[in-house]
Amino acid sequence: MHSAGSPVPSNASSPPPEAILVLEDGRTFRGRAFGAIGETFGEAVFATAMSGYQETLTDPSYARQVVVATAPHIGNTGWNDEDDESGRIWVAGYVIRDAARVPSSWRSRRTLADELAAQGIVGMSDVDTRALTRHLRERGAMRVGVSSTETNPDALLSRVLEQPSMLGAHLADEVSTTDAYVIQARGEKRLTVVAVDLGIKSMTPYRMAERGIETHVLPATASFADIAARTPDGVFFSNGPGDPEAAEGPIEVLREVLAAGIPYFGICFGNQLFGRALGFGTYKLTYGHRGINQPVMDLTTRRVEITAHNHGFAVDAPLGTPTQTPYGIATVSHVGLNDDVVEGLELRNADGDLLSFSVQYHPEAAAGPHDASYLFDRFVDLMSRDRATKERLVVRNEQAVAAQPSPGSSGGEATGATEGSR
Repeated sequence: MHSAGSPVPSNASSPPPEAILVLEDGRTFRGRAFGAIGETFGEAVFATAMSGYQETLTDPSYARQVVVATAPHIGNTGWNDEDDESGRIWVAGYVIRDAARVPSSWRSRRTLADELAAQGIVGMSDVDTRALTRHLRERGAMRVGVSSTETNPDALLSRVLEQPSMLGAHLADEVSTTDAYVIQARGEKRLTVVAVDLGIKSMTPYRMAERGIETHVLPATASFADIAARTPDGVFFSNGPGDPEAAEGPIEVLREVLAAGIPYFGICFGNQLFGRALGFGTYKLTYGHRGINQPVMDLTTRRVEITAHNHGFAVDAPLGTPTQTPYGIATVSHVGLNDDVVEGLELRNADGDLLSFSVQYHPEAAAGPHDASYLFDRFVDLMSRDRATKERLVVRNEQAVAAQPSPGSSGGEATGATEGSR
């Protein structure tokens, strides 16, 4: 859905060429080329973050999406070599209102426009993003085309209507790593986690490493055997793009994880797959949650946290009603305060002990507030408790085996003598 272009001419004396944006309902916006010259297609969505555009653009969850920035001034801090959340820009296109003429940051290495052009990302500036955002909020996220080579809106619209919908799209395999790799724990290693990369951001295993976790990152196509071979203390499913209903392979693997009793933690796409593995449905939100200021309540602690989001699908689970599943009792643990969307799930046993959990948002917060960082600590506590329980069971079983009389012992001889005397 993305068609790369060529760099915008850097001649400051001439403005960038004109560009047009056409939504699938025919609504057209005009502006100027920003980034690469060319044409691109995707799903039009808006992101409300006031900062962190570099992390947004390199988030694999934005694959096949044309992102509209609601913040009016973009590019102020340029582009650095430290804040990428993956190895490339993943958005299909980028639409902004005012582009910063000169970046102002000691960390900046080049302009945002230069980086977009270098990676072939077609974008637009000088767009009435307020009107565009209001349109998407009222009509919903939809297919879109952006072009600085096609000047006829009708011609571009015809190509927009040929593009596939995000419904039914399985994209995790496209953004996932192809080879397994390991992120070492910082300091003393305490635990081992297998993270299934469905579009993982680099900050996530870093947050785990800070807590003494050695993280084995596996491709989205990993099997349960691949996971079990690492003998993990816990399993993590990452964020990612696409329709969770189409991710049948990872869902089946997750069911095997839950059946094996391995502690599980999922975020964003990993929350949606957790919901489906537990037997709940998922559905597409009208325009989704994309930003770093979404209020969520943790129903366990009644604490409200401001959180970072990027999702267009959600779990359909009952609020306040426990649901019996083959793996334990599932409940909604977090809820969005703007619209009551399910923002987290918990799985507990009959005694009320936590077995697995997930959230719909991004506790790694890159970019975003750090209100939800406690969830990584909750995962550590869960895995540590589970490991201690299993170690006690092993010791108890060993003691039970040692206490049993062996063949040829005095107890066996006495029994034989008694029988022989009858």
